[in-house]
Amino acid sequence: MKLIFIRHGEPDYSIDSLTPKGWREAELLSHRTARWDVTDFFCSPLGRARDTASFTLKNAGREATILPWLREFDAPVDDPETGKKRIPWDLMPDFLDAHPDLFDLHKWYQDPFMMTGDMENNYRFVTDGMDELLKNYGYLRDGYRYHAAPDAKRDAVVVCFCHLGVTCVILSHLLNMTPVQLWHGFFLAPTSVTVIGTEERKPGEVYFRCETAGDISHLRYAAEPISYYGSFTEPFQY
Repeated sequence: MKLIFIRHGEPDYSIDSLTPKGWREAELLSHRTARWDVTDFFCSPLGRARDTASFTLKNAGREATILPWLREFDAPVDDPETGKKRIPWDLMPDFLDAHPDLFDLHKWYQDPFMMTGDMENNYRFVTDGMDELLKNYGYLRDGYRYHAAPDAKRDAVVVCFCHLGVTCVILSHLLNMTPVQLWHGFFLAPTSVTVIGTEERKPGEVYFRCETAGDISHLRYAAEPISYYGSFTEPFQY
């Protein structure tokens, strides 16, 4: 089975849609996705993800199922410096260094900073949604792995149009690591493609492996610059 996560195009957050560049990115992406044999499409309810998906879905003559837990990860926390609500990532290195539990698989959501955002319940909302989706394809979570039913849809290709933050949450669950490591260690550019595949080295026992993270070859081939949204440094353009 392949799970493909596509981040929305360059966003215009003020209208929850795309910039003119974002629309170009989405159209270029649709030329790439046209070659895929997709079993099912799913999408975040937010406008920037739905607009990104629109070109692909029109070309394929398909519709996407809207899943509420695919929206951008919605768990604002209290900023210890300002007291205002903020996203739980883009933290400074000295803060991360002072909070080692953020890198512990079993403790990260119990850190006092994360608890101000009811992090455990918000995290479970997403990961339970992912597990329920996988169950429909015959994959059942058990500890750090999944069990595949005899009739599991092993050839399924599932495409999800969503967001950077929630993609990291889902990957952390599938790969058994904290989302903090992914939020701060990975950049997934607008319209980038991330592919996760199942490995079944023992019959019926499944682990997920990341095959591609943040690929933007459809933009490179078209000489469309890579957008920086979600990064604090200029992305490599070549």
